[in-house]
Amino acid sequence: MNPDVLTESFELWTADVIVLFDWLMSVDLNAVPISHPAQKQALADLLTCLEAQTHAVTATAEDIAFAQAQVAADMGW
Repeated sequence: MNPDVLTESFELWTADVIVLFDWLMSVDLNAVPISHPAQKQALADLLTCLEAQTHAVTATAEDIAFAQAQVAADMGW
């Protein structure tokens, strides 16, 4: 990573990490609507960051279903 590039850190629920990782691993990034190529690259970068989270990579189908239920329960819309 280039040390001259600004970075941000943020916290996510473990359930959000699992849901996002599962989705990004299954989605065809070429099919995601974008208006600039940087948007696709940012999604790929997000996937790389999520891959560093062991609980996302090792999640079972049951873990994913549980995480989806947790995140959906908090939607409020």
